Amino acid sequence: MKKPFFAFLLIVITAIAIPAAGLWLTDGQKAAPTKQEKEPTVDVVRSDTQKTESVPLEEYVAGVVAAEMPASFEKEALKAQAVAARTFILTQTLNGEDVTDTVDDQVFKDEDDQEQMWGADFEKNKAKIEEAAAQTEGEVLIYDGQPITAAFFSSGNGQTENAEEYWQSATPYLVSVASPWDASAPNFEQELVLTKQEVEAKLDVALPSAGTVGTVTDKTTGGRVGTISIDGQSFTGREVREQLGLPSADFEMTVAGEDVIVTTRGYGHGVGMSQYGANGMAKEGKNYRDITAHYYPGAEIGDVQSFLK
Repeated sequence: MKKPFFAFLLIVITAIAIPAAGLWLTDGQKAAPTKQEKEPTVDVVRSDTQKTESVPLEEYVAGVVAAEMPASFEKEALKAQAVAARTFILTQTLNGEDVTDTVDDQVFKDEDDQEQMWGADFEKNKAKIEEAAAQTEGEVLIYDGQPITAAFFSSGNGQTENAEEYWQSATPYLVSVASPWDASAPNFEQELVLTKQEVEAKLDVALPSAGTVGTVTDKTTGGRVGTISIDGQSFTGREVREQLGLPSADFEMTVAGEDVIVTTRGYGHGVGMSQYGANGMAKEGKNYRDITAHYYPGAEIGDVQSFLK
């Protein structure tokens, strides 16, 4: 999910009558399904055909996990991703917009896509991810009685970001937390080479003949560029990231001849759950509830069926 959480998705609910009680027990165990409950479906606009497919919710969740997180990750990280993916789609239901299978919403891959992606490892990876989804079936994250906006990203710079410092408004469970496990991600630090001409054109600035590009005038709580002054103009870190197509808003730029060398740390917007951070926590023995509690402070696990009335 690379898009701000203002993007909304649609779950189509079919013939659901929810009992008044019994969906979630006080000891945290879900009650057995009743004949009155039917699994909701998600209408997904497939990018290759532009046709809408109706996919059962839990199949959709497994398809998102397959697309959004490496199958080699620890099982508890995959389970945390399943809960986040299920919560994300539920939250957007209230706004009634269509959902695509692309980064504009959540990337989704069906069985054919997965077989192409994994090849000889298809059966093994499919079983692992479906098990992770099944072991969290129906679970969503809630805050103050409502499903949360379960933002997630690939890896950070060692700290996640406050929602209001990347998007427009503060969110109590999308706050900056430590994420030291990011340092082990292969995309933790990257170096990109852009042409000086390209950078000047995209930012509409004149760059120095050599040396550091711009002066950082403000840093975010998460250690990313808040604002930077380049050639007398002020840009947010997000603006530079998006206009230059950078992996992260934590960057430094230096002119070297006709090139601009850009060093970045982390990959993604930095708000919510770091996927590599989740995997690092899982490797240390933390379970998916520990992971989601860390990256979404104050959010609790609830049952999707209680919101589908």
